Amino acid sequence: MKPGQFPAVSVIAPVLNEADHLTGAVAAVLEQEYSGEIELILALGPSHDATNEIAEKLAAADSRIHLIDNPTGRTANALNLAIKKSKFDYIVRIDGHSEIDSQYIARAIATLFDKGAVNVGGVMAAEGKTNFQKAVARAMRSFLGVGNSRFHIGGGAAEVDTVYLGVFKKSAILAIGGFDERFTRAQDWELNFRLRKNGGKIWFNPELKVVYRPRKNLRQLSKQYFEYGRWRRAVSRQHQGTINLRYLAPPLALIISFLSIALALLLSWHFIAPVFLYLLLIKIGAVALGKSWSERALLPLVIATMHFSWGLGFLTSPRSLLKT
Repeated sequence: MKPGQFPAVSVIAPVLNEADHLTGAVAAVLEQEYSGEIELILALGPSHDATNEIAEKLAAADSRIHLIDNPTGRTANALNLAIKKSKFDYIVRIDGHSEIDSQYIARAIATLFDKGAVNVGGVMAAEGKTNFQKAVARAMRSFLGVGNSRFHIGGGAAEVDTVYLGVFKKSAILAIGGFDERFTRAQDWELNFRLRKNGGKIWFNPELKVVYRPRKNLRQLSKQYFEYGRWRRAVSRQHQGTINLRYLAPPLALIISFLSIALALLLSWHFIAPVFLYLLLIKIGAVALGKSWSERALLPLVIATMHFSWGLGFLTSPRSLLKT
């Protein structure tokens, strides 16, 4: 695609409690090396920090930025409101804490046209600042931490089930009714399922990288992965046949570990072997993955928290979670 042929794009972002990151995320959009017109729509939820004040200052300084209210604070609602507000035929989704490189939009739009896709995405490039965040980032970019998901661990360009964030054809989103606002989490995966079911192609391009900042502590990480698990179960109930071994591995690990400890306490210490082998595996993996001694020390705890929190969320996900 020649530079003069790049279409105008609407960049949309759900924003909630992003005072620490919003300025950087917005700057990354406005500084794109892109010849087409860009508008940026921030859907502002009821933040408890200075996020909305920062957004108002940013919008006052640049006419390309537009603000809309998202009273519910829910991501899917914010995305639908922003899409409705958008002027252009191509949608670039970011988050209030994401950072895209200067050629992200140009590469994504070129890929969208070249592959005939309805959605294109790349690598969720987790990067930490503190020692704990660095350990989480290392886990999130490894097979041991998150399985074989390309948008986490990378891989060759290919047609896939889902991608991180995404650059969409607006017409394709509207044709399936937009994001399902019943989903608090997993709304991306669910949307991409319906896009594929409607005949669309989802394409992964490893050249597209979005910097992602992991959670700051173990409690936040545990809550995040618990929610991932419970909402992924909701997707599986909504769309039969969408569960594979990668999604079943964490709940199975949790069940086996629980039974191992219970039987060891009640019958014989020999039953502790499965838990011991699991912990040994992630410890060996931590030594291999870690780039510093602090990462190697933290990774076993981080990986186990990710696995067991996701597994517990999946197993305890109530049928009433997805209200019709």
